[in-house]
Amino acid sequence: MKKIVLFAFNGEFMCFMHVLLNASDMNKKGYDVRIVIEGAATKLIPELALEGNPLYALYSSAKEKELIDGVCRACSHKMGTSKAAEAQGLRLLDDMSGHPGMARYREQGFEIITF
Repeated sequence: MKKIVLFAFNGEFMCFMHVLLNASDMNKKGYDVRIVIEGAATKLIPELALEGNPLYALYSSAKEKELIDGVCRACSHKMGTSKAAEAQGLRLLDDMSGHPGMARYREQGFEIITF
């Protein structure tokens, strides 16, 4: 089975939409796929959970399928969205000086793709 982790750093909706679309597509095709929300993308967390948001359905589906492995603790704190992430049931990842490290995913056999 192919193992892919998508690290979403970019805080623009259009970029994050492609993260969600690719994760969904890979999941349908049998990949073990994960999303890590990092950097400026952490600012999107509260907005993505609003029903009127164009990405709401994709985001909700990714959460339901447990494709979102977690959110950067340090960046979500800096962006003021860590509480929103926790309220949505998302894990705060901090194994690398407060940020999610990529080495852990490589050690588990994941290919890393950054957005």
